[in-house]
Amino acid sequence: MIHFVLLISRQGKVRLTKWYSPYSQKERSKVIRELSSEILSRGPKLCNFVEWRGFKVVYKSDQDDNELETLSIIHHYVETLDRYFGSAYFILDEILLAGEMQETSKRTTLRLIAAQEELLEAAKEEASSLSSIIAQATK
Repeated sequence: MIHFVLLISRQGKVRLTKWYSPYSQKERSKVIRELSSEILSRGPKLCNFVEWRGFKVVYKSDQDDNELETLSIIHHYVETLDRYFGSAYFILDEILLAGEMQETSKRTTLRLIAAQEELLEAAKEEASSLSSIIAQATK
């Protein structure tokens, strides 16, 4: 099971966080700080997996999880981002559910995200129309 996904730049800036296990805000900050420090200080020729607090890390997984499957999830996510430059959270929510792989088809993922965006745009237009009606009614 994936407990969380962190995307951190090489400069240590947090780009995305998604938590699948309960962590307090203080614990989240500590996890981000410790992992950033641990991972960013590693040499480029070292392997991509580190033991940390009983987890296999860089691409966070439980001890019994298959590292290649975890890398496959990350690769799938990155490929989907490459094809679609919208909200990373929408994409992550379509691929993972409760820390487990939900959807493997890139085509299906992109179709669902496009549908979400259409609903969001329709809701924005409706809200704008309602605001206009209210403004005219209150004049």
